[in-house]
Amino acid sequence: MIDFDLFVRIKNYHEQKGLNAAQIARELELDPRTVVYWLSQKKYRPRNPVQRPSRLDPFKSSILRMLENHPYTAAQILHKIREEGFDGGYTILTDYVRKVRPRRTPAFLKLSFAPGECAQVDWGSHGSIQVGETRRRLSFFVMVLCYSRMMYLEFTVSQTMEHFLACHQNAFAAFGSVPKRIMVDNLKSAVLKRIVGADPVFNPKYLDFANHFGFTIAPCGVGKGNEKGRVENGVGYVKKNLLAGLDLPDFHAMAPAARQWLDTVANVRIHGETRRKPIEMFQEERASLLPLPPHHYDIGAISQGRASTQFRVNLDSNHYSVPAEYAGSHLTLKTYPDRICIYHGDKLIARHTRSYDRNQDFEDPDHPKELIAQRKKARDQKIFMRFLTLCPKAQDYYLELEKRRMNPRHHVQKIVALSEIYGVGPVARAMEDAFFFQAFSCEYIANLCEQRARRLPEPGALHLTRRSDLLDLEVQQPDLSIYQKDKRD
Repeated sequence: MIDFDLFVRIKNYHEQKGLNAAQIARELELDPRTVVYWLSQKKYRPRNPVQRPSRLDPFKSSILRMLENHPYTAAQILHKIREEGFDGGYTILTDYVRKVRPRRTPAFLKLSFAPGECAQVDWGSHGSIQVGETRRRLSFFVMVLCYSRMMYLEFTVSQTMEHFLACHQNAFAAFGSVPKRIMVDNLKSAVLKRIVGADPVFNPKYLDFANHFGFTIAPCGVGKGNEKGRVENGVGYVKKNLLAGLDLPDFHAMAPAARQWLDTVANVRIHGETRRKPIEMFQEERASLLPLPPHHYDIGAISQGRASTQFRVNLDSNHYSVPAEYAGSHLTLKTYPDRICIYHGDKLIARHTRSYDRNQDFEDPDHPKELIAQRKKARDQKIFMRFLTLCPKAQDYYLELEKRRMNPRHHVQKIVALSEIYGVGPVARAMEDAFFFQAFSCEYIANLCEQRARRLPEPGALHLTRRSDLLDLEVQQPDLSIYQKDKRD
């Protein structure tokens, strides 16, 4: 049944936000035909359903009396009214019992906590957010000190163990101290197994983390989320007060937004339960909290992997390089929320900033250097072997190059290149001539090859076509005085 409030929302979605009937139906979880009908109506006119007689009508007063006296089940009521003459079905009875049965509201004890005694933690999630070129689910971690209601908030795009521990560690740093006890839900990061009548089996990593900071773990009972009501309310408060209507371009804007909201709204408001500001009560609670340990805890999550033939390891659909000599090797990955450390045995071989984008490749410029050097050495060796086959004196020529030139390999490469241009024979002849004249350089070889390749033909004899041309020849008389001069000298 559509009431007036729902009618107004349908009209608002269509007229103010421009949604069509199908989109409105998805938003309000209605049948599209219902939305189309009410969009066609100018005013709200409630429908008056026609009351049809039911076989259950004569027995309704009897059913109400039974439910007031005792919480009978529908099956028990059916058995009793069958004896009174009811011949209808079970479904019609259960529908009526569901409507008229008195609602039972569960009662909970109000928990009280001493200053510094306990904090409660929980995860929340709120849609997705842009990270680089992709979108990821937006999660947030909330820790609330039970006495003062002082809150810590941190946004992440993952709820894995390293993020869970990092959020704890960052919360302790923000408070400057550690609560004596932390209440958690039965998530796998904290509790691995719950067996009735036995102590809970804690996650070894979380238990070691708790021992390092000195707090004890207090898991809630199975299905007893009310036991950590303070942080449950905190998660709802974040969604309603901070995230509702918040439009941020990407994930990098979430951290400053959280800090500003905590400092200007959440921790300075008048709390509805205590009627005091959490920041003021925290000053009273601070002395009862545990001090921070002198050293940080290593929160890295360890996993095993294998480098590909392209010397890459895969994490969260991204690829990170390792030195080329470790291609195909079994490696150990230690992942932190902000970085990745890659080990071969006990040796740290690579370190990268962690990315939460997808399908990205990250290469350290130093990692392929060894592979490039190996390929260059192989190429140089192949060129040198070709040089040695050019002529019998190639080996001796190279020894002289080593003595006289700073970079003999450069001259070898140039000479081999000349053999591809002019041919092996001309280069071999040029090398032999150069060795004879003790000229050791690729430039001399290149000069010889070029000069011989450009040699002009020998000039022929002069042929005169007419005898009269001989009469035009003039021969000058030689000057013999120079000889006389030489004799006198």
